[in-house]
Amino acid sequence: MPVDRINTISKYNGLTDKAPVLSRLGSKAWSITKQKVQEAVWKVAQHLLTLYARRKVITGTAFSRPDALFQELEESFAYDETPGQIKAITEVMHDLTTEQCMDRLVCGDVGFGKTEVAIRAAFKVAADGYQVAILVPTTVLAEQHVATFKERLQGFPVTIDCLNRFRSSAEQRQILKDLAAGKIDIIIGTHRLLSKDVVFKRLGLLIIDEEHRFGVTHKERLKMLRTGIDVLTLTATPIPRTLQMSLLGVRDLSVINTPPVNRQSVKTFIAKYSELVIKEAIVRELQRGGQVFLVHNRVHSIHDLAFKVQKLVPEAKIAVAHGQMPGKNLEEIMVSFVRKEVNVLICTTIIESGLDIPNANTIIINRADRMGLAEIYQLRGRVGRSKEQAYAYLLVPSLELLSKDAKQRLRALMDYNELGGGFKLALSDLQIRGGGNILGESQSGTIAAVGYDLYLDLLQRTVEDLKRHGEFGEGGGGPAESAEIDPEINLKVSAFIPEEYIPDLDQRYIAYRRIASVASELEAVDLQEEFVDRYGHLPPATMNLFNVVTLKLELKKLKISKLEEAPSALVISFANNTPASPERILLYVEHHKKTARLTPDSRLVVKVPTASTESIFDTVRKILRSLG
Repeated sequence: MPVDRINTISKYNGLTDKAPVLSRLGSKAWSITKQKVQEAVWKVAQHLLTLYARRKVITGTAFSRPDALFQELEESFAYDETPGQIKAITEVMHDLTTEQCMDRLVCGDVGFGKTEVAIRAAFKVAADGYQVAILVPTTVLAEQHVATFKERLQGFPVTIDCLNRFRSSAEQRQILKDLAAGKIDIIIGTHRLLSKDVVFKRLGLLIIDEEHRFGVTHKERLKMLRTGIDVLTLTATPIPRTLQMSLLGVRDLSVINTPPVNRQSVKTFIAKYSELVIKEAIVRELQRGGQVFLVHNRVHSIHDLAFKVQKLVPEAKIAVAHGQMPGKNLEEIMVSFVRKEVNVLICTTIIESGLDIPNANTIIINRADRMGLAEIYQLRGRVGRSKEQAYAYLLVPSLELLSKDAKQRLRALMDYNELGGGFKLALSDLQIRGGGNILGESQSGTIAAVGYDLYLDLLQRTVEDLKRHGEFGEGGGGPAESAEIDPEINLKVSAFIPEEYIPDLDQRYIAYRRIASVASELEAVDLQEEFVDRYGHLPPATMNLFNVVTLKLELKKLKISKLEEAPSALVISFANNTPASPERILLYVEHHKKTARLTPDSRLVVKVPTASTESIFDTVRKILRSLG
């Protein structure tokens, strides 16, 4: 490939282990495959944008701007907000005070202060006389959120309650009655909140914590709830689909990537399962007065493990917690762990979401190879929530016999071990698992046909295209017939990155891709400045490469398919749908009778004297300006 087209090459990822079907060069097989995928992508993009357009059209509630009472709440925050938190809060407040319905995803690492963003949004809405529903995946997390919200909003005129399986039937009936009457401002609950008997008097905001933990039926019910209501979603590791929709611009995205002051990253170790490792990890934590989570995600054998651990560390105060226990028992165990009456909690992944126990700074995860990336990441986030150094031990049966996927997942966890790695980790998860079911309709066959990168590229371009032309509504129309022109440039200039300028091959390849992917002149200038800063002054050949890609952008606008330098002339070939009008081209030929002519096959030939490299680019730009 010419280096200015290197961005068209990408690693093939078809989401399956099957080898891709290769097309024979020169045959039409590839363009037919691509056209079919384009049609499937177009339907997905239409659906995406219909949702997007509905959201733009439906007017929500414009809440009042933050007032003195809101400032009082801000001042009562015990910590200094991080720059990331301030940005997320500002963006959420802006969304709430405009009429357009909010659909914002706040992605922040575990313990980076997403809850505070939710508290302020909920308070603003409640202060304006509307109700807020906060949906969380587990009962334990619901209880913890209630405690946090009540503590933060103490002394403010806001009523908070919780609806989950820890509440008796009589309590639940009373809560539902109060909710319908508008006596409760903020209700926190599990999927119980999605039941048909839950009626709000004046719902203004829906906050969803870890949306990917809810099932398909819950999500359908959520869709019904969402229309006309502001929605704020919080997540530590956005799953690929959620993330992809945000990257496509269908949902708004705020990323909190600044860690709280004095926070240290969790030291992570991958080890073969061994009782000695378990014993040492527990003993070391107990000696410094801390607490330990031991995650074992098999209920039938969890008590056997607890018995083993008690024998290994007789001084440990052990308790077992899992989701099949009666609600009251589970609550009692969690409370005794929070109160430090228990110092080793052997549990299933029930502790995955949101639990905040600053004294627990060691977590041991058994059979980490069986867990998803987001799951391990969330579990690891249960520790390291204080100034103490925290440790995570990922135990696997054998380091040699791990599956390829498990190896990649665990390697990604080690790579993104630093604070704020969650977002990068989600992008890595996106590359490992691919997008899978984008929008819930299986696209894996379509993706396998052209590879994940090209599929996303087509989807991104189609979404942008439809947005530009305002073709929302479902049904009508079809994918644009004309694919985007990728002009071919054949000028007699040296345009490349010399080896001595960027000696590392990988870095040089990335640099080529970045130059070839430039989408505007401004972006090219920024990239040039970055290169000068990183590698020193641009060599003439690299400057030429930048000139070629920016020239390509101008050729694209005029839908010129080819620009070539013949001996002492430039030859310009136009695509059939070029916006350069025939009158304009003929006028140019008329004005430059001695140097320009139009051939029968509609190619413009312009005589140019043999000149320096700089002047060839200037000459081409002058011609394009006359035609544009």
